[in-house]
Amino acid sequence: MIIAETKGFELIRSKKQLTSYAGLDVKEKESGTSVKGKPRISKRGNRYLRKAMYMPALAAIRHSERYKAIFVRIVSRSGIKMKGCVAVQRKLLEMAFTIHKTGIPYNESYLLTQTEDPVINS
Repeated sequence: MIIAETKGFELIRSKKQLTSYAGLDVKEKESGTSVKGKPRISKRGNRYLRKAMYMPALAAIRHSERYKAIFVRIVSRSGIKMKGCVAVQRKLLEMAFTIHKTGIPYNESYLLTQTEDPVINS
Protein backbone atom coordinates (compact mmCIF):
# COMPACT_ATOMS: atom_id res chain seq x y z
CA MET A 1 0.00 0.00 0.00
CA ILE A 2 2.87 2.38 0.81
CA ILE A 3 4.53 1.78 -2.57
CA ALA A 4 1.21 2.23 -4.39
CA GLU A 5 0.27 5.47 -2.63
CA THR A 6 3.71 7.03 -3.09
CA LYS A 7 4.21 5.70 -6.65
CA GLY A 8 7.35 3.86 -5.56
CA PHE A 9 8.76 6.92 -3.76
CA GLU A 10 9.42 8.51 -7.19
CA LEU A 11 9.00 12.13 -6.17
CA ILE A 12 9.97 11.75 -2.51
CA ARG A 13 13.48 13.01 -1.75
CA SER A 14 13.60 12.99 2.06
CA LYS A 15 11.93 11.54 5.12
CA LYS A 16 10.60 14.97 6.04
CA GLN A 17 8.93 15.30 2.66
CA LEU A 18 7.42 11.82 3.03
CA THR A 19 5.93 12.52 6.46
CA SER A 20 4.49 15.76 5.12
CA TYR A 21 3.02 13.91 2.13
CA ALA A 22 1.39 11.42 4.50
CA GLY A 23 0.05 14.19 6.75
CA LEU A 24 1.97 12.92 9.77
CA ASP A 25 3.93 16.15 10.21
CA VAL A 26 3.32 18.41 13.21
CA LYS A 27 1.34 21.61 12.74
CA GLU A 28 1.54 24.24 15.45
CA LYS A 29 -1.24 26.78 15.84
CA GLU A 30 0.00 30.25 16.72
CA SER A 31 -1.61 33.61 16.33
CA GLY A 32 0.50 36.39 17.71
CA THR A 33 1.29 36.27 21.40
CA SER A 34 -2.17 35.73 22.89
CA VAL A 35 -3.36 32.55 21.13
CA LYS A 36 -1.32 29.37 21.25
CA GLY A 37 -2.95 26.07 20.35
CA LYS A 38 -1.81 22.52 20.91
CA PRO A 39 0.45 21.04 18.24
CA ARG A 40 -1.35 18.45 16.10
CA ILE A 41 -0.63 16.40 13.00
CA SER A 42 -1.53 18.32 9.87
CA LYS A 43 -3.70 15.63 8.15
CA ARG A 44 -3.16 17.58 4.91
CA GLY A 45 -1.54 14.62 3.23
CA ASN A 46 -2.63 11.32 1.79
CA ARG A 47 -5.32 9.88 4.06
CA TYR A 48 -5.05 6.44 2.52
CA LEU A 49 -1.39 6.28 3.48
CA ARG A 50 -2.21 7.29 7.06
CA LYS A 51 -4.95 4.65 7.22
CA ALA A 52 -2.57 2.02 5.84
CA MET A 53 0.00 2.77 8.55
CA TYR A 54 -2.42 2.46 11.50
CA MET A 55 -2.69 -1.33 11.87
CA PRO A 56 1.05 -2.00 11.29
CA ALA A 57 1.78 0.57 14.01
CA LEU A 58 -0.49 -1.24 16.46
CA ALA A 59 1.18 -4.56 15.62
CA ALA A 60 4.64 -3.00 16.02
CA ILE A 61 3.69 -1.56 19.42
CA ARG A 62 2.42 -4.97 20.55
CA HIS A 63 5.27 -7.14 19.24
CA SER A 64 8.43 -5.00 19.01
CA GLU A 65 10.25 -3.80 22.11
CA ARG A 66 11.77 -0.90 20.17
CA TYR A 67 8.42 0.53 19.08
CA LYS A 68 6.78 -0.28 22.40
CA ALA A 69 9.44 1.85 24.12
CA ILE A 70 8.73 4.77 21.77
CA PHE A 71 5.00 4.42 22.40
CA VAL A 72 5.39 4.25 26.19
CA ARG A 73 7.75 7.24 26.22
CA ILE A 74 5.31 9.43 24.28
CA VAL A 75 2.24 8.30 26.24
CA SER A 76 3.93 8.78 29.61
CA ARG A 77 4.90 12.31 28.61
CA SER A 78 1.60 13.40 27.04
CA GLY A 79 -1.00 10.95 28.35
CA ILE A 80 -2.49 10.55 24.85
CA LYS A 81 -2.28 7.07 23.36
CA MET A 82 -3.07 8.19 19.81
CA LYS A 83 -0.08 10.54 19.88
CA GLY A 84 2.18 7.59 20.64
CA CYS A 85 0.56 5.56 17.88
CA VAL A 86 1.11 8.37 15.35
CA ALA A 87 4.78 8.57 16.38
CA VAL A 88 5.17 4.85 15.67
CA GLN A 89 3.34 5.25 12.32
CA ARG A 90 5.80 7.94 11.36
CA LYS A 91 8.81 5.83 12.39
CA LEU A 92 7.56 2.84 10.40
CA LEU A 93 6.92 4.98 7.32
CA GLU A 94 10.39 6.52 7.54
CA MET A 95 11.92 3.06 7.96
CA ALA A 96 10.08 1.74 4.89
CA PHE A 97 11.36 4.72 2.88
CA THR A 98 14.96 4.16 4.03
CA ILE A 99 14.82 0.45 3.26
CA HIS A 100 13.40 1.12 -0.20
CA LYS A 101 15.91 3.84 -1.07
CA THR A 102 19.04 2.09 0.23
CA GLY A 103 18.11 -1.43 -0.84
CA ILE A 104 19.50 -2.84 2.41
CA PRO A 105 17.16 -5.46 3.92
CA TYR A 106 15.63 -4.92 7.34
CA ASN A 107 17.81 -6.12 10.21
CA GLU A 108 16.11 -6.20 13.61
CA SER A 109 19.42 -6.10 15.47
CA TYR A 110 20.87 -3.25 13.36
CA LEU A 111 21.18 -0.88 16.31
CA LEU A 112 22.99 -3.53 18.34
CA THR A 113 25.56 -4.17 15.59
CA GLN A 114 26.53 -0.52 15.27
CA THR A 115 29.71 0.25 17.19
CA GLU A 116 30.36 3.47 18.99
CA ASP A 117 32.61 6.05 17.38
CA PRO A 118 36.25 5.32 18.17
CA VAL A 119 37.82 7.69 20.61
CA ILE A 120 40.49 9.72 18.92
CA ASN A 121 43.51 10.10 21.16
CA SER A 122 45.21 13.38 20.65
